[in-house]
Amino acid sequence: MAIQGKLELTIKINELPVDVKTDKNGWKSFSLDCDGRIFHVHVKPKVFKKLEDAQANFPHWVAAIGGKFGEMTERGFVLAEPSVQVFEKKPKETKPQEAEAIAT
Repeated sequence: MAIQGKLELTIKINELPVDVKTDKNGWKSFSLDCDGRIFHVHVKPKVFKKLEDAQANFPHWVAAIGGKFGEMTERGFVLAEPSVQVFEKKPKETKPQEAEAIAT
């Protein structure tokens, strides 16, 4: 007999979704293409604002959108109970040895 497990999904993005729809309550809906599978995401305005703030305040950023597999759609899934975490992505500093090699 199999034991119970919990399946969660994390999708990473580094740009603001462009085709965003807003419902009458202000919730935002957008789709993410993950290797040909389309995930539909529906979040509160406060959650979507994290993505907008990252776009406005950081030159480079990455967002981790987590959730559960929701109902299946024709080309993918709905992401159930989504959450968003945003991180500033800082450029990697070159090591002194690499900087010398690049300079010569």
